[in-house]
Amino acid sequence: MKTIEQTAVNATYFSVVGNTCLALIKGIAGVFGNSYALIADAIESTTDIFSSFLVLFGIKYSNRPADSNHPYGHGRVEPLITFLVVGFLITSAAIIAYKSIINIFTPHELPKPWTLIVLGAIIIWKEFSYRLVMKKGVQTNSSSLKADAWHHRSDAITSVAAFLGISIALFLGKGYESADDWAALSASFFILYNSYLIFRPALGEIMDEHLYEDLEIKIRKISLSVEGVIDTEKCYIRKSGMKYHVDLHAVVDGNISVTKGHDIAHLLKDTLRNNIAELGHVLIHIEPN
Repeated sequence: MKTIEQTAVNATYFSVVGNTCLALIKGIAGVFGNSYALIADAIESTTDIFSSFLVLFGIKYSNRPADSNHPYGHGRVEPLITFLVVGFLITSAAIIAYKSIINIFTPHELPKPWTLIVLGAIIIWKEFSYRLVMKKGVQTNSSSLKADAWHHRSDAITSVAAFLGISIALFLGKGYESADDWAALSASFFILYNSYLIFRPALGEIMDEHLYEDLEIKIRKISLSVEGVIDTEKCYIRKSGMKYHVDLHAVVDGNISVTKGHDIAHLLKDTLRNNIAELGHVLIHIEPN
């Protein structure tokens, strides 16, 4: 059975190989098909290759075991990598926008009709890639893998924009050659918006923002099934890499011994970790009833 790390790593390798092939296809088709929108797509796919390698590094490093200097593990590298991935997205959007504006005011030939076939295939593939990688990101609780998935979705969006721009240019003919470039320019704004969608949850993760109500409900429900636990009070959850660290206050009978309370705390901790695989460090504080 695959581990969570193996699942995430395999998904990242899928992204690297796919983006490499697409960058070459888009670049060649853009140059020979007179389409800057396709060339812009190729630029984004090239940055996606480097960002996928960053994600791969982040996943491998974040899963290193805890040590004396990092008692909670190395998971916080994941949102940091996500920030770098967002940086790549913003950079590619800026390059695409700059080149698009220049090309809008530069006379050039109409794109070749066959570029629409290339774009149609790319759109289907990138949407499939987004769904696959996002599914793996959700399964592994990896913020950087979800960011990588959004790279695929933003690539699909730029390809749709390019498809529309080329279609308009070909349908309306001479005088509308720049429709292709306007499409690339509009795509750069979509990329910026996607950058925010990726950045926001990663920021919440690194700031220990409470975003895990469903997990909290599950933790409290399981806790009440443990013998000796009467109720639960405070429950703090923070995400680090692919794991969730939990601080939980459990209410027990105030007349039991310290030893008995200690045993209940250990039983509760073991029960939670056995039932919720994604839990990392669990700290139980005993409250007397």
